[in-house]
Amino acid sequence: MLRLFTDTDTDITPKMAEEYGYSLISMPYSIDGKSVYPYVDFEEFDAHSFYDLLRGGALPNTSAISEEAYRQYFEPVFEAGDDILYVHFSRAMTATFDAMDRALVSLKEKYPERKFHEVDTKGITIGSLNIVLEIGSMYKNGATAEEILDWAKDEVDRFAVYFFADDLRFFKHSGRVSGLAGTMGTLLGVRPIIHMNSEGKMVSVGKEKGRAKAVERLVSTVLEIGEDVKSHRVIVAHTDSPDIVSELADRLLEVLGADLDILTVDVNPTAGSHCGPNTVGVSFHAKHR
Repeated sequence: MLRLFTDTDTDITPKMAEEYGYSLISMPYSIDGKSVYPYVDFEEFDAHSFYDLLRGGALPNTSAISEEAYRQYFEPVFEAGDDILYVHFSRAMTATFDAMDRALVSLKEKYPERKFHEVDTKGITIGSLNIVLEIGSMYKNGATAEEILDWAKDEVDRFAVYFFADDLRFFKHSGRVSGLAGTMGTLLGVRPIIHMNSEGKMVSVGKEKGRAKAVERLVSTVLEIGEDVKSHRVIVAHTDSPDIVSELADRLLEVLGADLDILTVDVNPTAGSHCGPNTVGVSFHAKHR
């Protein structure tokens, strides 16, 4: 039997994970030296309270999970005689998968007959979530690991994600975004437009003055590079910015049609630690990233 895994950095919730058959790996963040594991240390994510904490001056950090933690996630599955397919956030953004690789070396020695497959979504948050849900649907419909991996070879790079943020100090603190030079004028209302590239890294690809223009830039990007957009799910996400994300969703419905399959989600706290409050983005099927 094949068992699916994903992680909390993909914006999936326990309810969604259960619906699509995923086991969930919790990726931690820390505030004031205290580590928090999403959906382990709390059952539901209170996005408003978390992002209000950041508005008040908290500056979270994120960290990798240990080799032993990966063993504890995976060994019971191998011991039960099942194989694993892990659909995860971008390897290029973290060292956590080095610990996973070390854990798998020892597990494969102990369970040589078991198979471990992975799909690197080369994304995070909704860019990953779109792929996670597509694969979850395939899994529910009986797809094999090989069929899913074949699909992923071409399709991972066809799910684009573009977003903008209000407060660049969080990106500056995390150091996760390249190309931000010249866009640090947050007091002037400059919003960098950021996307996940085909290497799985966050890159600034432009800037807009003001939220309204930033929203329109996201909409125009969907129209420009989108492909078979309405045949797939469009996901919009925000870090406690309900008014802005509603404006984005409304504009997408206006230009693409009221029958657009659109899902709105909260950005998970671990990823949200890097972008801060009032970040809004969209993920969609595209010609390229």
